[in-house]
Amino acid sequence: MVIYLHGELGAGKTTLVRGVLNALGYAGRVKSPTYTLVEPYHIAGLDLRHFDLYRMHDENEWESAGFREEFDGQNIFFIEWPEKAINLIPQADVEIDLEILPRGRNAEIHANTDMGKQCLEHL
Repeated sequence: MVIYLHGELGAGKTTLVRGVLNALGYAGRVKSPTYTLVEPYHIAGLDLRHFDLYRMHDENEWESAGFREEFDGQNIFFIEWPEKAINLIPQADVEIDLEILPRGRNAEIHANTDMGKQCLEHL
């Protein structure tokens, strides 16, 4: 499953991923992968990958990091700033748009595939 996270800096993308991981029982530190580009997690029998592509500059960087191998159909991906690698990553099953409001945040969730629709039906 591939989940794109959209929103300006500070909109809450990493906070959302942290909340999902905590809800699954992860008790460790969930940090933003801004500098490492990806943080892997194994929790509740699931392999999750949290990508933050904000600092990615070109396709060569993606290839040299070996990220293509991560997309093996076995992992769940949360991808911040997916537009930085739109031609390199799979289509999103779910897209979450976060918006900063004067008081709080607004989140819009869209399912793009049957898998995404099934996921949202179970929420």
